[in-house]
Amino acid sequence: MAATVVLEPAGRCRWDEPVRIAVRGLAPGQRVTLRASLRDEKGALFRAHARYCADADGQLDLARAPALGGSFVGLEPMGLLWALEPEKPFWRFVKRDVQTPFAVKLEVFDGHEPEPQAEQLLSVAVHERDFRPGFGGSRCARAGCAPRSSYLQVSLGCLGRAHIGPLIHLCSCLPQITFQTSLPSSLKALSGISFALRLGPFPGIIDIFGMGGGLLEYRASLLAGHGFATLALAYCDFEDLPKKFDTIHLDYFEEALCYMLQHTQVKGPGIGLLGISLGADICLSMASFLKNISATVSINGSGFSENKPIYYKETSIPPLGHDLRRMKVAFSGLLDIVDIRNDIVGGCENPCMIPIEKAQGPILFIVGQDDHNWRSELYAQIASERLQAHGKGKAQIISYPGTGHYIEPPYFPMCPASLHRLLDKPVIWGGEPRAHSKAQIDAWKQILTFFSKHLGASPKL
Repeated sequence: MAATVVLEPAGRCRWDEPVRIAVRGLAPGQRVTLRASLRDEKGALFRAHARYCADADGQLDLARAPALGGSFVGLEPMGLLWALEPEKPFWRFVKRDVQTPFAVKLEVFDGHEPEPQAEQLLSVAVHERDFRPGFGGSRCARAGCAPRSSYLQVSLGCLGRAHIGPLIHLCSCLPQITFQTSLPSSLKALSGISFALRLGPFPGIIDIFGMGGGLLEYRASLLAGHGFATLALAYCDFEDLPKKFDTIHLDYFEEALCYMLQHTQVKGPGIGLLGISLGADICLSMASFLKNISATVSINGSGFSENKPIYYKETSIPPLGHDLRRMKVAFSGLLDIVDIRNDIVGGCENPCMIPIEKAQGPILFIVGQDDHNWRSELYAQIASERLQAHGKGKAQIISYPGTGHYIEPPYFPMCPASLHRLLDKPVIWGGEPRAHSKAQIDAWKQILTFFSKHLGASPKL
């Protein structure tokens, strides 16, 4: 009997969903090596491998069999995904086109050789992991009707794209209509969007990333799959936006907020904000100065105006600033920037701190204890002190040991180091792969629960 890779669910599933990997048809106790690989949209190769032994029946189930070595050891059913490493140094794992899946190639080799050869290949399978909402087990009972997934994606020109969904599991027997959104004349709408006549409106979220720039939609698209209408918001280096981000003007972000609040597919009266790094600080600023924000999640934010002032109407927050002379060289030879920021004189009343006590809705701080971009855990504690000093009670802080700066959705490989946009040199971001992976799984659950609680339960799919 030839060896066969068995996947559950078979074929395609969403990236934030686990997949069960097994191998059938091996010899009793046979030693094998499993290797996973994929290429991103820029052709960069990511790989992981692990060594296993089949059981007495010639079966191998990664949910029950521990890895004996390789990219990881121990019982790690999803290790072949979260342990993926780039062939190119300092290359971050990012999904740039959410309309196409990542194709993960799974190979089974005979033996435990460090570099398996082609003649040792026993079986191969391709597992597609999608980012579009609605992918999963929906099926139409009508014979011959092939279901397909769809959702509303609205282009907002330089603002970004809104992922309004998951609107449906479309199939040919469902009625469809064409939706034309109403936008300010300064923005561009993507017309001719088809979706089923049911579902909506949805709880709304604005999703903002850090200073890397461009438009990243994978987190917004995954959130849409959980019933949230999510706007992936760009603020630099996208279409006609500035290449560099020199100052934070909240008027720009207020325009995006107003768009979401007025959208017929967004359920009010308020929306949620989700941000990481500088994006988290922008979200905290929006929550502090703008109305109709019901919940905010800060992932490894600082709560301070970093090296850029924050403006809203007649109010401004001066930058805390940094001193590059505090930069260190880690044992790996990479730069460590964790301590370059200026000291926080005055603690929680420092004038460079974002006045989060003005926020109308609750704030969830998700922090990595090994964040080397800045000391996120310390900053979250100072934020909690500020809230208490203003009679608001303790902040909700979830702190993860062994976790670095880039806390991504589940099963994303950890980014230990990459090129810093401003320094133009590789820096370390912190984290230990196994601990970081477990933190990402839990943090994603916490984020979904937090938004469901404060924005209204998301529709069941």
